[in-house]
Amino acid sequence: MMNWRLLAKKQLVLHEITKNTLTSEVKPTGVAPFSGNAIREWNPEELIAFEDDIAVEFNFRRIKAPVHLYYGNEHEIIKVFKRVRPDDWVLCSWRSHYQCLLKGVPSEEVKSEIMAGNSITLNFPQYRVLSSAIVTGVLPIAVGLGLGIKRDGGSERVWCFLGDMTSETGSAHECIKYVRNHQLPVHFVIEDNGKSVCTNTRQVWATDMLTYEGVNDPYITFYQYQSKYPHAGAGQRVQF
Repeated sequence: MMNWRLLAKKQLVLHEITKNTLTSEVKPTGVAPFSGNAIREWNPEELIAFEDDIAVEFNFRRIKAPVHLYYGNEHEIIKVFKRVRPDDWVLCSWRSHYQCLLKGVPSEEVKSEIMAGNSITLNFPQYRVLSSAIVTGVLPIAVGLGLGIKRDGGSERVWCFLGDMTSETGSAHECIKYVRNHQLPVHFVIEDNGKSVCTNTRQVWATDMLTYEGVNDPYITFYQYQSKYPHAGAGQRVQF
């Protein structure tokens, strides 16, 4: 059982540190975040082209680390981001290229980090985008951020992305329940590609329907998609 009091305290410290960083003299390259400027809008074809470019780089062995690519969810994720504001937080798993782009991180910065081997741990705190390669890694952080925002009386929201297998874990159930019961400004986006690495998620749990599938919940968005890419890599190199 998680010690929520200790966890919340740690995340409040993280919230304060990050907030101070964002308001300090250190500014990111390019347009400063939270300036009131509109975030660039991406269309599905542009997102697909970005991932296809990364796939080519990976298959030619120019990326010396794992990559996790999106495909097939462009319309759904763009729809989600129409509700995301510049000062909102976006927390992701190891598959986060689209979120970084849609949150306003310049594509050259995203690609530079991917080429440097950071595809599965992309973090741009100056744009309020964080990710983790650990299963459920960002979920308790999302809860802590939401609790900190509520206590501070802030207007930001936290958008926490997770996959279908992650959504069935105990940590996910606890985090979602805590957010609901405490009415925190956190929204969970469950992206169902049907895979738990290489196994069908519904076969893993011996069920025809996942817990949050079809649920009408103001704290949850659930969508399904099919990808042309494997769990990891781009299909031409052996990878876990």
